[in-house]
Amino acid sequence: MLKGFKEFIMRGNLVELAVAFIMATAFATVVTATVEVIMGAIGKLAGGPPNFDDYRPGDLPVGAFLTSLVSFLILAAVIYFFIVTPYNRLQARRAKGDEPAPASAEVTVLTEIRDLLAARSPSGAIADDVDQGGARES
Repeated sequence: MLKGFKEFIMRGNLVELAVAFIMATAFATVVTATVEVIMGAIGKLAGGPPNFDDYRPGDLPVGAFLTSLVSFLILAAVIYFFIVTPYNRLQARRAKGDEPAPASAEVTVLTEIRDLLAARSPSGAIADDVDQGGARES
């Protein structure tokens, strides 16, 4: 019975989901802080943050709902304009090929080796040969 539970817990997608949840929780603090900054700016321009808690048309207490709705719309706008839109632009640029894809692991390792050899070489001859595309003569 415990073996099945262990397999369930260690399943790859469950671990990924847990990491995503933790990242979302951490990201929520960033979004909340951003919304507070925006609400503070709106408050300074409009004479205070939006608060409809006392609004009761026909003795119907809808003010708290309106305050929550305005907060939700501001939060949605922050997420859309500061996260979704730049992400979509980046994806479109990558699809067109304007932005180069990240270098593969092999290219990164070979670049590091070249740089280390160039740093060890007293005259920098290795780096000069590599930059010119030629082979080094021994």
